[in-house]
Amino acid sequence: MKRFALLSSVLCLLFSVSHAGVAENASRQNIAGIDVVALKTGVKDVVTIRGSLPAGDSRSPDTNSALADLAAGMLDKGTTTHDKFAIAKLLGDVGATVSFSTNSAALNISAKCLRQDLPLVLGLIAEQLRSPAFSPEEFAKLKKQVAGSMRRALEDTNFRSDNAFSSAIYPAGHPNYEPPTAVFLADVDKATLDEVKAFYKEYYGPAAMKLVMVGDIDPDTARTELGKVFAGWTGGSPAPKAPHAGHVDAAPDQNVFMADKTSVAVLWGQATQLRYGDTDTMALRLGTAALGTGFTGRLMANVRDKEGLTYGIYSAVTHDTYADGDWRIGAQFSPALLEKGLESTKRQLTAWYQNGITDAELTRVKGDFVGSYKIGLSTTGGMATTVLNTMNRDLPLSFIDEFGNKINALTLAQVNGAIKKHLDPAKMVLIKAGTVPGAMPAK
Repeated sequence: MKRFALLSSVLCLLFSVSHAGVAENASRQNIAGIDVVALKTGVKDVVTIRGSLPAGDSRSPDTNSALADLAAGMLDKGTTTHDKFAIAKLLGDVGATVSFSTNSAALNISAKCLRQDLPLVLGLIAEQLRSPAFSPEEFAKLKKQVAGSMRRALEDTNFRSDNAFSSAIYPAGHPNYEPPTAVFLADVDKATLDEVKAFYKEYYGPAAMKLVMVGDIDPDTARTELGKVFAGWTGGSPAPKAPHAGHVDAAPDQNVFMADKTSVAVLWGQATQLRYGDTDTMALRLGTAALGTGFTGRLMANVRDKEGLTYGIYSAVTHDTYADGDWRIGAQFSPALLEKGLESTKRQLTAWYQNGITDAELTRVKGDFVGSYKIGLSTTGGMATTVLNTMNRDLPLSFIDEFGNKINALTLAQVNGAIKKHLDPAKMVLIKAGTVPGAMPAK
């Protein structure tokens, strides 16, 4: 019965959206300085909330790269009204969730509740954003937690390859640039509560904040509640226009040696200088999917299935919501098969770049793209995330309804042209993290 109820909810959501369209159904309005979208769907009783404001890692000052993470981490450590245990009890008693996190560009807000508990949840979100307690004791604990989490991540080959890749292809000052982990750890250690409070004061507020509510809601009631809980809140600022990645003078072949690892994590790629909404982005994404999305992509079909050289391999266009992003091939190889795996990967990359994809591949990936996009809209969480991403990409909500037509209109010449225009294997950076044969540990 539960499976049937869930399927019915999904089908109901798809039906309600597909017949009216997101742009037509959604109510978008500025409330207390916040850009708010409310979208009622056919799902019963459940409401999902997604939000963001431009207080992500890229806004941390040069003097301390950890302030954005530490400020976000203090939001669920208690407010001037409720301590963290009281907040947890209020949410737990009604089965609701509220969480905060950061990425390169934004503080992210995520929540889920029953329809009847929406006023409570909106009130708690506002309270945590507006009046964090900034307890010195909780701050000391948070610093230990963040540092411990980072030290554990240093043992992960995927984390190490991604950190090195971002440092290699993006210049310092770009939103997607990541400082070396040693710098971040030192910054966590030296950060003071006063610095975190100053960061909060400068960047937290309704200016450029976005909030999306999807599910069984009455938009008018939801807007009224938001107006109450956020009334009088001021501050914040839009993020500055991000610079293009440009050229970075980085070594094209880099090893991050990690002893006693059973696999080597590989990232191979470059910055694209494209944001999600730019003209060639969808064409490049389609071409990239033919190379390395799923088991039907060339990389999996050849490097893994035919030659048996890898645990997993893919290609993707990433990190292009807030700024220009990157193109990458990611893979896992055993140390003994690393050289053969890279040679095989290079053959596939070279053939793909030189010859492009075929008509048959384009037809297949178009169907996969549109189908995956629609499936992503089939839950309140997926719909809310898509709407918020669309807003953060500076695209109209009508883009969601037009996505399928935009994808299907792309031609083979546009796809293969975008590959040649925006990529160059000769300029790509190769990162290998793990027990790399012949590599030496860093001193």
